[in-house]
Amino acid sequence: MWWLGVIRTPSYRQPTGLSRTTAPHPFSGMGVLPNVSSLGYQGSGRSSKQKMANERRLKILFITAWYPTKEQPVGGVFVREHAKAVQLYDDVVVLHCAGTDANLKGLWRMEQETDESLTEGIPTYRVWYRRSPIPKTSFLYLWSVFQAYRQLTSEGFRPDIIHGHVYEGGVPAALIGKLLGIPVVITEHYSGFPRKLLGRIGVLKARLAFGLADLVLPVSSALRQAIEDHKIRGRFQIVPNVVDAGLFYPAVGKSKEDGAKRILFVGLLDASHNKGVPYLLQALARLRQQRDDWHLDIVGDGPARAEYERLAADWGLSDKVTFHGIKSKREVAEFMRQTDLFVLPSLFETFGAVAAEALAAGTPVLATRCGGPEEFVTENVGMLVPPKDAEALCKGLNYMLDHLAYYAPEQISRYAVERFSPEHVGAQLHTVYQVVSAK
Repeated sequence: MWWLGVIRTPSYRQPTGLSRTTAPHPFSGMGVLPNVSSLGYQGSGRSSKQKMANERRLKILFITAWYPTKEQPVGGVFVREHAKAVQLYDDVVVLHCAGTDANLKGLWRMEQETDESLTEGIPTYRVWYRRSPIPKTSFLYLWSVFQAYRQLTSEGFRPDIIHGHVYEGGVPAALIGKLLGIPVVITEHYSGFPRKLLGRIGVLKARLAFGLADLVLPVSSALRQAIEDHKIRGRFQIVPNVVDAGLFYPAVGKSKEDGAKRILFVGLLDASHNKGVPYLLQALARLRQQRDDWHLDIVGDGPARAEYERLAADWGLSDKVTFHGIKSKREVAEFMRQTDLFVLPSLFETFGAVAAEALAAGTPVLATRCGGPEEFVTENVGMLVPPKDAEALCKGLNYMLDHLAYYAPEQISRYAVERFSPEHVGAQLHTVYQVVSAK
């Protein structure tokens, strides 16, 4: 099979403590799928919910390259949020391609995840495999995922739809669908497309997966454009990420210990500086020359944390910036409720889930024009400024701190929930599944 020679084995590996259980085709002429609204879905109102409740629940298998693990509990969390949204209308099982394991006695193994804090009610399985003995091929990866699929079907789960997440997971999803005649959709989240991080092999893999899929679901129009900029084609439909409205909701009242206006950043403190933290700190150094009535809370961790702490000290911000480290989702939601302004100074975002979560918590957002946030951060809920521009970021912060009273938390929250709630996104995906399964 020609594709085995162009697909590298994924380099990620996310082992975790588990209990062991055991060791189609694209529709020609389908064209571009119409907007979900034109297919009969009009929102998350009672009549739509009742209609879907009376429909047959489909069986959906997620095959994903990213998913939360014990070692990386926030890795791929947005895939799990999609799974939970799908579970409202259909039956979903997750198969996580967890990576290579040099200690395997056999060629592969599959285990069911038993940690409920990681599964959150979704049946979840992990598959590991040996590294391919032939460089730059991944037949063991693909073969192992197929064996895991066969094991799941032998135990009674026979999917109506295979839903791949991220092109790495989309490759085995698309090939299994092609082989067995099962419809396949692939959701893409990867910021490597706009950041131009895919090498030649990565582009070939994405072309293979997206070309075989019945539908490709980027989480934003900006990501779709970035995919197409690589001359990768597919049948596209935008379906956004999910915000858990049960966690992210407005506060009844905000506590003010020191009277300062609170600014919040949540994100990975990565060495690539993609989240724009150096520009944020530089902007705040300038802002401090104009006003002193604010405080920045940074939630998150990563290899650049020590560097950012030094930058804050060098710019005289040690007393104005607090680094809180990693917090649970529930703790992040409380931070968002209690803050006055959320800031996202990223260089690239395929969606910007933290910005959408802040809106659901009723907090206005100052974001850069970095991709995904441009599609939902409007003047009614926040403000956009250019990326990589500390001066523009400083002006935006100054303006929004002066105009916080103009933003109504309940209205901001309603705006986000109507677009990104599990009910809304789950209904969109249910309609997508119905369309591709009916062709």
